[in-house]
Amino acid sequence: MIRLYDTLTGEVRPLAQRDEGKVSLYACGPTVYDHPHLGHARQAMTYDFMRRYFEWRGFEVHHVANVTDIDDNIINRASREGSTEPEVAAEWKAVYDEAIFERLNVLRPHDRPHATEFVDEMVEFIATLVDNGTAYANESGVYLRVHLVAGYGDLVHRSLDDLREGAGARVNVDDNKEDPLDFALWKAAKPGEPVWASPWGDGRPGWHIECVAMSLGILGDGFDLHGGGTDLAFPHHTNERAEAIAAGRDFAQHWAHNAMLNIGGEKMSKSLGNYTTIGALLDEHPDNARALRLALLQTHYRKVMELNTGVMEQAREGVKRLDAMARKATSAGVALDGAGRDTNAIAAFTAAMDDDLGTPEGVATMFETIRRANAALDADDDDAAALAATAVELAAAMGLEVQGVEPAGDDDAHIDGLVAARTQARADKDFAEADRIRDELTKMGIAVEDTPNGPIWHRS
Repeated sequence: MIRLYDTLTGEVRPLAQRDEGKVSLYACGPTVYDHPHLGHARQAMTYDFMRRYFEWRGFEVHHVANVTDIDDNIINRASREGSTEPEVAAEWKAVYDEAIFERLNVLRPHDRPHATEFVDEMVEFIATLVDNGTAYANESGVYLRVHLVAGYGDLVHRSLDDLREGAGARVNVDDNKEDPLDFALWKAAKPGEPVWASPWGDGRPGWHIECVAMSLGILGDGFDLHGGGTDLAFPHHTNERAEAIAAGRDFAQHWAHNAMLNIGGEKMSKSLGNYTTIGALLDEHPDNARALRLALLQTHYRKVMELNTGVMEQAREGVKRLDAMARKATSAGVALDGAGRDTNAIAAFTAAMDDDLGTPEGVATMFETIRRANAALDADDDDAAALAATAVELAAAMGLEVQGVEPAGDDDAHIDGLVAARTQARADKDFAEADRIRDELTKMGIAVEDTPNGPIWHRS
């Protein structure tokens, strides 16, 4: 049984499933107006971990992540650049997609609705709220009456009075609002901004209404799991939930939030100027994509993570251990996709991951299986094949791909000959010749690893 921490109830509890054997997941996506940074990577990869694990456990997952393609940041960038909002959104969505899905190996959501594609649905939803009296219109837009929503602050475990005290810091104060906590469902048209028609005049939707319209529109009422970063719990997710409650709709049954990423002991943010773009990190080292994934897996998703050069260096060494074991197994004739599995490792991994996505313990199980596989391969034990295949399977369940196990090439026989000649030179204690051959292999882009069972080479 998969159990996850539920932000709303404040406890780890069984994952709600509306339909047996299926998981419906909505994870908030990006607002596309600039380079994605490592905070975006942590959020996207957290729900990638969840999805991959759910699927490994045999569940059919319906994963939805929105694209916010109209908001103040997009409007401002278009104005600065003399461009249009659709052009800005398209440009930066392409940058985001390349960084997240291509370079970081995050699975693409099954559905990626754009806010501008759902404006009609948002208008219809807002009309329901106006008609039932939970929303009101004025010259600046349409607002939700927060005090009429039962349990408005329950997601962040705060009362209305507590939230009002901090309203000036977290929400827009507007004299047109009946209550400082009331928030915009629809914003009246402003000069130079894109607008859509509505019963309350031309304008554009507020931020929160888009996720309600899209999640319910695609996944249906009572979908299983809503995810995002802890920075979205208030006001964004709190207001989404309030809109659904006010409309009498059954919203997310379970809420998950990943913690933030720290750089130098501080939350990474553009305002502090301490953020690192995904592209910049990945350009530093060819294996930083897998290293970042491993580093994130080694910190529980609900724990604030410190990312620095030391963490990345250790993670790169970790993926090298996975690759080296796979090469050793392949060299020994072991099929890494074989049917054999080590049941103890599978059981330990499942128990860890079922308990609030315990990826640190899951990674530890993977590395222990790698250690046992290496020992079994060195000793030529019968269980080497099952251990090696299981280690690779556990890595794949977390999105860690093995690299360095090369398909046959036209020059393999030549390389084999050079490696054999180097081995003979070492046996003859002709170390100068052995070094010469190694240098020749290095120039060819071939790395040689000396193991108890003989040398193994791979393309570096």
